[in-house]
Amino acid sequence: MSEIFTGSFTQQEPIPDEAIAAAVEVMRHGRLHRYNVAEGEVGETALLEREFADQMGPKYCLAVASGGYALATALRAVGVGHGDRVLTNAFTLAPVPGSIAAVGATPVYVDVSEDLTIDLEDLAAKADQARVLMLSHMRGHLCDMDRLMEICNAAGITVIEDCAHTMGAAWNGVPSGRHGAVGCYSCQTYKHVNSGEGGLLITDDAELAARAIMLSGSYMLYGRHLAAPDPEVFEQVKYETPNISGRMDNLRAAILRPQLRDLQAQVARWNERYRTVEAGLRGTPGLTVVERPEAEVYVGSSIQFLLLDWAAERVQEVLRRCADRGVELKWFGTPEPVAFTSRYDSWRYAESPALPNSDRILAGIIDMRVPLTFSLEDCAQIARIIRAEVGAVFQGKAVT
Repeated sequence: MSEIFTGSFTQQEPIPDEAIAAAVEVMRHGRLHRYNVAEGEVGETALLEREFADQMGPKYCLAVASGGYALATALRAVGVGHGDRVLTNAFTLAPVPGSIAAVGATPVYVDVSEDLTIDLEDLAAKADQARVLMLSHMRGHLCDMDRLMEICNAAGITVIEDCAHTMGAAWNGVPSGRHGAVGCYSCQTYKHVNSGEGGLLITDDAELAARAIMLSGSYMLYGRHLAAPDPEVFEQVKYETPNISGRMDNLRAAILRPQLRDLQAQVARWNERYRTVEAGLRGTPGLTVVERPEAEVYVGSSIQFLLLDWAAERVQEVLRRCADRGVELKWFGTPEPVAFTSRYDSWRYAESPALPNSDRILAGIIDMRVPLTFSLEDCAQIARIIRAEVGAVFQGKAVT
């Protein structure tokens, strides 16, 4: 009888005991708002910002309500407004074009490569169409960041990095989020640290940091930040920058601080699981493993593979057969958005010219979460199931 996987693809690990204790302490004293602190007290949110800045290396850090809010705040801080155009990936998720639309701008989509990263040749060809690139490191895949920055610097393009899937990753030793002018991270449940919702924004630019803090709703209390520019920088922007409230609260910050201290250990655990699945899939007829570059330190919290140039009905048959055996796969080739598989032509509030190169690749992308609640044995079993079902359909042996 065929083996069946019985685990959950959406169950996260428990919040660490240290984080629970810190959250309970915040609830006991009741000062949840980041600026509501006792005399001489430093709030959890301010401490989180300083610690994340120390961890990642930028001068400034801001904690906000979500990763999507961080993206829109970064766009506003660099001066993107109504009618502007912003370059971004064709392979991304809804918060990225959503943040562009939120500031009244228009996304200009750049092709995806078979490595599942932004196509650098297409980026170079479109570099004269916008002055800002919102680069999505979609599903944790980093492009050649050295080459990307060469293209953008030569064209005068400001880079905002969407690092929702790359907290803990690096390219040539440089942490993800540290190549561009601004790095934005998500702390949503399915990301690398979990506060339910939440986001972090980092930069070395003092004026951008001051604008972002004012945008988040500082009520002129920027002196209570520990990873912020000097007060004189705020004097230049505070009366011309609107309050678009999106602060992180002390409760979520308390939950996050211990998790960030454990991030590298968690990355190692994710990558063990990723490599186990990858090894089990390698060599499967009809299936293309996405090879990771030597310069990339990745975080394997999800895995993608390609069923490139397969007919849609055969891909759907693989998904159905895997689901029958307990393995939950997502497909980016669906004509309508399903769960977390929306694509550039799903967002009808923005123009989406035909991108045949991207369409071909998107039609072959299969995506799977790799939660830390899986054991290595679970991962090996999942790979066996996928390998068997892809092989059966590819070789025409599947019984429908």
